[in-house]
Amino acid sequence: MSPRIFLFGFILCGLAGRTQIAWPAEVAASIYSLTDILSLAVEHSPTLAGAEGLLKQRHGQQIAAGAYPNPSISGTAGRGAIRDPSTGTRITERTVSIEQPLEWIGKRQARQDAANAGVAGADAALEETRLTLLADVKVAFYSVLFAQRDAELAAQNVAMVEEVLRTVKARVAAGEATSFDTMKAGVEAQKARKEVARAQNALIVARTRLNTLTAGSLGKQFSIQGDFLSPRQEMDIDRLTPRAVEQHPTVRRVAKLAEQAEHTVQLERESRVPNLSVQGSYHREAGDESLIAGLSLSLPLWYRRQGEIEAALGAKYRADAERLLAKHELEQAITQHTQDARTAQDQLQVFETGLLKQAEQTLTVARTSFRQGAASLLDVLDAQRVYRQTLLEYAQVRADLSIALVRLERSLGAPL
Repeated sequence: MSPRIFLFGFILCGLAGRTQIAWPAEVAASIYSLTDILSLAVEHSPTLAGAEGLLKQRHGQQIAAGAYPNPSISGTAGRGAIRDPSTGTRITERTVSIEQPLEWIGKRQARQDAANAGVAGADAALEETRLTLLADVKVAFYSVLFAQRDAELAAQNVAMVEEVLRTVKARVAAGEATSFDTMKAGVEAQKARKEVARAQNALIVARTRLNTLTAGSLGKQFSIQGDFLSPRQEMDIDRLTPRAVEQHPTVRRVAKLAEQAEHTVQLERESRVPNLSVQGSYHREAGDESLIAGLSLSLPLWYRRQGEIEAALGAKYRADAERLLAKHELEQAITQHTQDARTAQDQLQVFETGLLKQAEQTLTVARTSFRQGAASLLDVLDAQRVYRQTLLEYAQVRADLSIALVRLERSLGAPL
């Protein structure tokens, strides 16, 4: 297939839709919406599977924390006889012992409380991972939309520049222009083709990123359909921030970590009280039979778990610091993404209230004047360059607004 035929097919695909582009080899490729891709990411993401595994692990620790100590039983047996004085008595001598540890109730309760906090923290971590994954997928989706729009504009620019090049060649043949004009138009056409290659590479990278977030479930050949987010209503930071600090899964996760650390400190302190073991045994030998009961208790005379208590206190202080840091980072993120969204909305309004129309009108006048010989080649090339750059910047602003809104929702922990 010749490069010109390929380029013409590419331009037609680009003009067919502003948010979807398909290469010749991808005509039969699967087409996914944002909802489809989010479902695939949740189903196949290894990161989310890891968070689910952590939750199962914490559930197992919760079960173990509520278990009672098992008793231990031992027994011995063997032949025995009385030798001094000898009576001829011979029996099977035997001993059976049983021991049941009794755990200190304060230690048991602290261990269960720590395990319960661990389960709650793992559940919040799963929600946090899911929230981050969905936000990353949305950001990657809008990045692909922008990359597609960039590729479309690059293809359209090639078509316009080559039209100018044909017009210049016709003028040169008619003696109305010099060969130098042909050279200038040819250089501009080469630059436009180079932009097509750059845009194609950027699109491949953006699609690969999106496919990676779904663990490769989209495949190597796929297309997406959708549009950027529309401008939202005015966002009140003072109202949004307390809501996020109260409900965000990151805050709940670090809060449960701090709670778990606090219960761990209590567990180590309660562990200074030794466990009590109740013992009982039955002994039968030649000429003797006994039934014995007793207690076993370790005495904490030389070491009273000072090291474990200090380590648990250190973990608690660190968890408290992480909780405070998480709140500050959320407040900063909400402020930043809110301001980014407002800035993008303001820029979008500038484009839609006049800048796009002015750039289009300027290009139309320049091209008409160039055909009539009233405008120079540089005038029309500059107008085309400005028009393409304006459309590209407009698409970039729309993508920036969508990404800012997605990141703001992630910082809030819930839809706006």
